[in-house]
Amino acid sequence: MQTMTITLRDITQDNFEALMDMELPAHQRDLLHSNAYSIAQSTFYLEFVARAIYQDERPVGFALYNRVDDGHVGRYGIYRFMVDYPLQSQGIGRRAMELLLAEIWSMPDVECITICYHPHNARASAFYRSFGFVETGIDDIGEMNARITLAEDGG
Repeated sequence: MQTMTITLRDITQDNFEALMDMELPAHQRDLLHSNAYSIAQSTFYLEFVARAIYQDERPVGFALYNRVDDGHVGRYGIYRFMVDYPLQSQGIGRRAMELLLAEIWSMPDVECITICYHPHNARASAFYRSFGFVETGIDDIGEMNARITLAEDGG
């Protein structure tokens, strides 16, 4: 059995088009903004960090996080997390989330990490709970919010 190596990399001229071309299936499209939109956000908002998810030498997903969530320094928010649809359910997302959380926990000012998702997305809820995220309630735009604090994670 061949092992796959999952890594997080910067968005570059060499990979941004492949990332922008990734689409979600119809039933997932209303759950996330496009990668193109998120890459544009990271260009104009310096507190946003965009990361390409690679399997070996191939871009297979995308993540975006914010270093100052809701104006709070030390509160990091994962805004986008996706694996290209044909490659979902192969363990890529789990490994990529482990790497993303490790990257964020390594920041010197991190106190907590938040994430939000559609409240009816049971699969996302179970996935994020498996990493220690605790749901904190529905926000004013109807998304479920969840968080991990330094004390809960041991980060």
